[in-house]
Amino acid sequence: MTLKKTRLGPLLIWLALLIQLPFWALGAAPVEIFFSKKARQLPPPDLRRADSLFAQGQYGAVLPLYQAQVWQQRRVSAQLLLRLAYAQHQLGHYPAEMLYLNLALARQPRLSTWRQLVSLAQRQRLVGYPGTWQQEARVQVQRYYYPVLQGLLSVAVVVVVGLLLRRHRTSPGQWLAYGVYLLAAGAYLGLLRPVPTGVVARPGAALMAGPGAGATWLSTAAPGDRLLVLGHQDIWLRVRWQERIAYLRATDAFIIE
Repeated sequence: MTLKKTRLGPLLIWLALLIQLPFWALGAAPVEIFFSKKARQLPPPDLRRADSLFAQGQYGAVLPLYQAQVWQQRRVSAQLLLRLAYAQHQLGHYPAEMLYLNLALARQPRLSTWRQLVSLAQRQRLVGYPGTWQQEARVQVQRYYYPVLQGLLSVAVVVVVGLLLRRHRTSPGQWLAYGVYLLAAGAYLGLLRPVPTGVVARPGAALMAGPGAGATWLSTAAPGDRLLVLGHQDIWLRVRWQERIAYLRATDAFIIE
């Protein structure tokens, strides 16, 4: 019994580490620190001043204060991003409004935020904002993606420990069922993982057929267009545009997620 416990201890440690591996891998992407899942709180004096101006409808005055929190102090919350989007809306700056709504959606996926994006995109005739039930279902999945993933991996660890403890009585069918469960968890991890998107930030952004100025011109993206980012190549982003591959200068877009 003592020998069995001695062997089981390191095994449990390794299995616990396996739970964290996908989260380490997902966190290895070059994402800005202020888009992390743990929100930092704003200093009370700055928050009171900015919120007071916002309540008074002084949107031009509140923008520098809120923007300083996001881009300089690296302090952010979904509520702050939505307030920035609302202030930009009141000032008639729809590209900035689209950007902050997309940032709020990435930080806290909600159907209300997505539907607001779809409505604004339809008015401005922007691409990349399908108002389909499939996309709404994906937003819901992204909202619970990480808690569900951690639950799946935790169950996998508990089950394999139980199978190992009673390995002399474990049938091949039980191991097969466990393997199918791992495949399903892997499919969830790979297929439903949040993917990076690029929001066009500059007018006249050219979509090219290849990663070079001499490539064939395909179209011109409008500020606020949302494109799936498939990768990088030098100064170019490889994106999906109208069911085909296109290239966009990295300086012309803001990458989210």
